[in-house]
Amino acid sequence: MKFLKNWDNNTWLSSKKYILEFNKFLKFKIDFNKDTKVLDIGCGRANIISALQNKYKFNNKAVGIDVIKNKNIKKNIVFIKIDAIKYLKKNKSKFDLILIKQTVHFFPTTQLKILLDFAIDRLKPNGKLLIFTLNTKNIQIPCFKKMKLALDKSLERDELLLKKIRKNLKKTNETYFQFKVIVSSTKYINMLKSRYISCLLDISKKDLDYGVNEIKLKYKNKIKFLDVLKCISFNK
Repeated sequence: MKFLKNWDNNTWLSSKKYILEFNKFLKFKIDFNKDTKVLDIGCGRANIISALQNKYKFNNKAVGIDVIKNKNIKKNIVFIKIDAIKYLKKNKSKFDLILIKQTVHFFPTTQLKILLDFAIDRLKPNGKLLIFTLNTKNIQIPCFKKMKLALDKSLERDELLLKKIRKNLKKTNETYFQFKVIVSSTKYINMLKSRYISCLLDISKKDLDYGVNEIKLKYKNKIKFLDVLKCISFNK
């Protein structure tokens, strides 16, 4: 299995502005205080929960889990390298917020219900499960041809997953988080080379190099677009 290692490393997703705006969005969903307990499933380098920890000084440090342990994971949170279902099955702690941001598509459909059932069980009364995925409609992410084909295929699967999530969770609320991306073409090309998004993982080096040239020809200077995430919210 190929793992996504660079989605939050030198991308707009790791920028201070993005993290600040995303956490402002979370603040509309949950009333954070020192007693709030937070779990981030698929936390990457833990940029999101590290910023929350810094701001709210949680008595119980925010917990981040991932199947990959990157070199520069934030030090002010509790990080555990573990599969999400194994963690939820073994750990009986209850959380006010369980966050699954842009990682649910990595779970096989056969395991999705298990993941959701465990997550719901690990919520405190009135706790919230927030699942973020790429918006499956009118996506603006700059793509070369092979990348667009792979992304469209991935988004089709995401749409099926969303239907299963809605069916399993039943009572959900859906909103959207939007971030205006302005990135230099040079930086975006470096992101492509580092395979920052999962639809690039199975693209050959030859096709990736060809695609990079496509982007170079299309975008000479700044690249501007709207990064839109769908947020599915479940309240226990």
